[in-house]
Amino acid sequence: MQRFLAASTYIDVDTPEIRACARRLADNAASELDVVRACFEFVRDEIRHSSDFQLNPVTCKASDVLRHGTGYCYAKSHLLAALLRVNGIPAGLCYQRLSVGTSGAPYCLHGLNAVHLKDFGWYRIDARGNKPGVDARCDPPVEYLAFAVREREERMLPEIWAEPLPVVVDALERHATWDRVLANLPDVELFA
Repeated sequence: MQRFLAASTYIDVDTPEIRACARRLADNAASELDVVRACFEFVRDEIRHSSDFQLNPVTCKASDVLRHGTGYCYAKSHLLAALLRVNGIPAGLCYQRLSVGTSGAPYCLHGLNAVHLKDFGWYRIDARGNKPGVDARCDPPVEYLAFAVREREERMLPEIWAEPLPVVVDALERHATWDRVLANLPDVELFA
């Protein structure tokens, strides 16, 4: 479980800005779930999704997401993991493989989180940001994610990662603008 509490290059829990924000969000919390909800709602509602709002710069590190107030779903999941880890709550990264359009190829990854709650175990939360047709919430034990898996080539990848996938980091670091990332969203090949 320790790796889901650790600092890293992209989940940089040791930066003063991340630590201060995490502590501020936990100040009035009466329970572990209150802390999780406060951090989740902050990232979901206050950090703008880069594509939805057509915002630069492209961010990847949690501290950059916080500093600039924007990030793709992947980057927002890095920030949420960092805020939870500072508060002593194990948090990892999860991915869905979804159709970029309404169905069929091309496909891309969608980034979200899993948090380990004492009363529920691992629980997935999706702070990408709500919009028409998207109503992600934190209300365990039911998972209210932004997107449902709808077809054969789409998948909720079952793994929980302590660190972002290299293909995700590469997409965020290689492309300088939100629209270039949108044109080159990361994907992984599925095996039967």
